[in-house]
Amino acid sequence: MEFSSKLLEGAVNEMSQLPGIGRRTALRLVLHLLKQPESQTVALSKALVDLKTEVKFCANCHNISDTDLCEICANSSRQREVVCVVEDIRDVMAIENTSQYRGLYHVLGGKINPMEGIGPSQLTIKSLVEKARKGEIKEVIFALSSTLEGDTTNFYIFKQLEGLDIQTSTIARGISVGDELEYADEVTLGRSITNRIPFENSLKQ
Repeated sequence: MEFSSKLLEGAVNEMSQLPGIGRRTALRLVLHLLKQPESQTVALSKALVDLKTEVKFCANCHNISDTDLCEICANSSRQREVVCVVEDIRDVMAIENTSQYRGLYHVLGGKINPMEGIGPSQLTIKSLVEKARKGEIKEVIFALSSTLEGDTTNFYIFKQLEGLDIQTSTIARGISVGDELEYADEVTLGRSITNRIPFENSLKQ
């Protein structure tokens, strides 16, 4: 792809690094931005810089937040003894949209994936286990996607929690094997949370 401007080429190169954005799509987006008022492009740039420099991670659940404690963890009406383990904020948003869950969350920041060099130490598993050992949790719900990496992560955490007086459960298989949580419809996901099953039962399936 030949460019008449180095500035244009540089912008396309940066835009095409975003997931799911090829160079042709990146060019279309950059040309669209060029046609917009300067104030709109400046506002977009500022929002991205602010996001990168000012965003926080909740001290309790590791969710993305504007404050040290996210709105969910700070809400006194939530069931604090029930914790739903998810991969990232997209899963928190998907489950919250069902209005079927009133507990807290624990955001791992990914899944165990040796092929990509992601082990337990790269995730927030340690802090989850520490909270469990303090007796703050009565039930842990595994809500990772039903992929090999998701199942491996679930099982690893399950083994870390063995011997503790904690109930472990997993969302019902209304979510198809291999599906990501964020793409499930709200009704199916809500039923999967409500009809969760003991984690040990899922190992026999």
